[in-house]
Amino acid sequence: MANKITIIGGGNLGVAVAEGLINSKHSKAADITITRRNVALLDGLKKKGVTVLSDNLKAVKTANVILLCVKPFQTKDVLKEISKQLNNKQVLISVVTGVSIEEINHTINKNQPETWSGMPVFRAMPNTAIAIAESMTCIAYSNAESKQVKAVSDLFNTLGQSVVIEEKLMEAATIIGACGTAFAMRYIRANIQGGIEIGFDANTARTIVAQTVKGAAELLIQKGTHPEQEIDKVTTPKGCTIAGLNEMEHNGLSSSLIKGITESYKKIAKN
Repeated sequence: MANKITIIGGGNLGVAVAEGLINSKHSKAADITITRRNVALLDGLKKKGVTVLSDNLKAVKTANVILLCVKPFQTKDVLKEISKQLNNKQVLISVVTGVSIEEINHTINKNQPETWSGMPVFRAMPNTAIAIAESMTCIAYSNAESKQVKAVSDLFNTLGQSVVIEEKLMEAATIIGACGTAFAMRYIRANIQGGIEIGFDANTARTIVAQTVKGAAELLIQKGTHPEQEIDKVTTPKGCTIAGLNEMEHNGLSSSLIKGITESYKKIAKN
């Protein structure tokens, strides 16, 4: 898949994607175009060599890959605007929350000729760690060839890690992959508060807790083990770890986390 990438929507996410693609050397700055009404806000990218435009139609004309990074309420109007310029040799990737591939195709197809056979459309759900190339991105797609699926996965793998899922799981992916960042941060904050209570200053507690959580996650990622296997390695008989874990469980740690996830899912499913 060729490498001319256009990002429609130069907000926080769009800018983070552009910077991540450049910093990881996945793309040259000259091969990236990004749009925003107020182009002055994208001067930083422009200085790096990224093409900055306010004209979405012009931006998609020469693109091989189009990333839609707009607000949900803007999606339909933007798709209507660019649809006549799209062709089935391009790949469209939407990172818009809550807008299905079917809805995207419906809007695009209404403005195409009778000979239109559709184009590859992807939905991607990254999280805020994309800003430091550590995102967990879930991907779903339609009408795409295997080489296109691989190319889109490779793109997001340069910004962290990606996994291809069925689109019906995209809302669930939003909860554990995107909302999950907030859940993890709340757990980290509680650890820091506990660390302060037992004697550390806030900065030292934050450093210890953040690296400990990072290390725990890396153990699972690199070794492919189950969390309980790693827990067993640090829970000695009558030790302080098991005492702390049991107290947390008595107060509903696991239960509250599971309930929080399911409540978030109910909210997004209802909407």
